[in-house]
Amino acid sequence: MKNPLKKKTGGVVEFYTQSAAVAPAVAEPPAADTYTPETTLKELHKGLPFGELEALQASLEVPMEKLAPMLGISKATLHRRKTGGRLDIAESDRVVRYARLMGLATQVLEGPEAARGWLSTPKIGLGGAIPLEYAETEFGAREVEDLLGRIEYGVY
Repeated sequence: MKNPLKKKTGGVVEFYTQSAAVAPAVAEPPAADTYTPETTLKELHKGLPFGELEALQASLEVPMEKLAPMLGISKATLHRRKTGGRLDIAESDRVVRYARLMGLATQVLEGPEAARGWLSTPKIGLGGAIPLEYAETEFGAREVEDLLGRIEYGVY
């Protein structure tokens, strides 16, 4: 049986966007190369490679010019991070926040296309806000997760 918690070769963003981290518990223990909360935290403290931001951008299919400000990254900082090759801890944390939302939306809505559409359109449950924009803060991200949970369980 394929282990749904197995780390993908693309890194932490691919792991979270593929909804492996939010998948239901499996009978077998996680593999040694799984991103556990502890290993994810270590990666965040080191600062994610810039490629992880590019992987998130590709997964969400949002232009970098729109994604970077949602992550609190200015054009000048984006250029410095690209040149330097690494994000700082806060930027890395926000990248993982969005990757987790994409993974959860993919799981709940049963596919990445549906998830991207849902995350990019206004929702009544968020007061008419667009989930990706609403998730610019940790509190907003938790509200988006809550709304996805209500959708998953049919609670209105």
